Amino acid sequence: MASVPSLASSLHQRIADALSAALPEAGSADPLLRRSDRADFQANGMLALAKKLKGNPRELAAKVVEGLPAGDLIKEVEVSGPGFLNITITDEAIVRTLAARAADDRLGVPFAQAPGTTVIDYAQPNVAKEMHVGHLRNSVIGDAVVRILEFSGEKVVRRHHIGDWGTQFGMLIQYLIEHPHELDHEGEVSGEEAMSSLNRLYKASRTLFDSDEEFKARARRRVVDLQAGDEETLALWQRFVDESKIYFYSVFDKLDVEIRDEDIVGESGYNDMLAETCRLLEESGVAVRSNGALCVFFDDVKGPDGKPSPLIVQKSDGGFGYAATDLSAIRDRVGNLKADTLLYVVDARQSLHFKMVFETARRAGWLTDDVKAVQLGFGTVLGKDGKPFKTREGETVRLVDLLDEAIDRATAVVREKAQDLTEEQIAERGAQVGIGAVKYADLSTSVSRDYKFDLDQMVSLNGDTSVYLQYAFARIQSILRKAGEARPVAHPELALAPAERALGMHLDQFGELLAEVTASYEPHKLAGYLYQLASLYTTFYAECPVLKAETPQQVENRLFLCDLTARTLRQGMSLLGIRTPEQL
Repeated sequence: MASVPSLASSLHQRIADALSAALPEAGSADPLLRRSDRADFQANGMLALAKKLKGNPRELAAKVVEGLPAGDLIKEVEVSGPGFLNITITDEAIVRTLAARAADDRLGVPFAQAPGTTVIDYAQPNVAKEMHVGHLRNSVIGDAVVRILEFSGEKVVRRHHIGDWGTQFGMLIQYLIEHPHELDHEGEVSGEEAMSSLNRLYKASRTLFDSDEEFKARARRRVVDLQAGDEETLALWQRFVDESKIYFYSVFDKLDVEIRDEDIVGESGYNDMLAETCRLLEESGVAVRSNGALCVFFDDVKGPDGKPSPLIVQKSDGGFGYAATDLSAIRDRVGNLKADTLLYVVDARQSLHFKMVFETARRAGWLTDDVKAVQLGFGTVLGKDGKPFKTREGETVRLVDLLDEAIDRATAVVREKAQDLTEEQIAERGAQVGIGAVKYADLSTSVSRDYKFDLDQMVSLNGDTSVYLQYAFARIQSILRKAGEARPVAHPELALAPAERALGMHLDQFGELLAEVTASYEPHKLAGYLYQLASLYTTFYAECPVLKAETPQQVENRLFLCDLTARTLRQGMSLLGIRTPEQL
């Protein structure tokens, strides 16, 4: 089905046409339409236009009003102040537009006009290391942005740039060679068991590395073997990667974030390109040798001593830094994957690194004017005390512990409110509510800001929480179940109560809001929209009896508003990666 124009866009066109008719010399002028607390909308474009053409704005506004057709869309227009138009929409237009949205599986939301290919880099755990609270935001934000972009029609290529290369693997592989049964398992192994084995092996190898010079020398030689592609060394390295994936997938599964094997292209995936990347940079003069290292310099990047602080692409000992890998990844993503947008969901503290990498890639011609590169630099997860989130012992919080606690807290809330739910259903709903609470707390915060991790607040039924939204959805499902023979049917001929109008006007903004969120990569605006939707629904529910409305037509119309609200909540929450249980 074709997309449904919003009330705002329909009204904008009507006023723009009337403005052009009243003042042909102005061409296609913008009426500057916005929502208003004095009416439904206010148009301010006459002021600037009259000033530009040295006319009277009130007279121009009056001419525009004369040219506006009354009836189906516009109920009332008032010329206010120095030439504003205050415009009220008809109740009929609100319901007809919502009915058109309800008839469409996409709720009338259009696809993007010119979709492209976005490669998004997110969810970047390290092989043989536990995922901690620092891995929460890139996974949750990245997953939501992927869902939102795909819904818009964009082709999205996921990339999980896992830390699967480097000197520590020499130590781990050498230890496994000398203790060959450390990663042996009988039968299937859980994520926790896999991580336990890796932790034990990492600690044992680190202790030996720090205390035994001969082992240290063997481990360093093993790094050389790994980088040279020695078959036995690579096979053992692959065992670490596979064991780590068992663990990663168990955590991502708990977080309700889908990670596919083909999307994992770690640091190792670009090994074969590193030498060529360095050669191309050096031959083109983008990078130069400095004290034996291959560096890129920038006029505006200096160290604390005032001297230039370069991007080091290759170290003086011949080793490659992160920059070589990131630049090779850009070459691959633009050249092979044909990306026109590169998105990096990476900690804001790496902003300088990515600024230098992007600028280097532009100088080298790998990032052209047709390709944009954006770092969605996210803030830090803080404890209730406003400091970086740590355990009481000062350790970094394990992500799986944090998720388990959220599920436990949410399960207690569900159990307290549960009616006619089995223990199995309570556990299932508890997981959906707990994980939803963690995700929503993250996504309702602007990406770049820090936020406090407060589980008490997150699983609260009151305030700006996913639980509040989930309960609003579940309440609507309960009403629809109790409706019996009555069905949701739109009745444009009915007058709307103030709470119905407010809810209807907000429902109509869903498509425009999503277009804005898609363009700016700001999931918090979608979260804010959904919270406001649930709040407006709560007011509607309190002020407008649904099943006990005065006439059968009013019952149907209010059921229609309930149903469209639930579908919008479900679609919006799904784009944030949050489940909406039908019963809580």
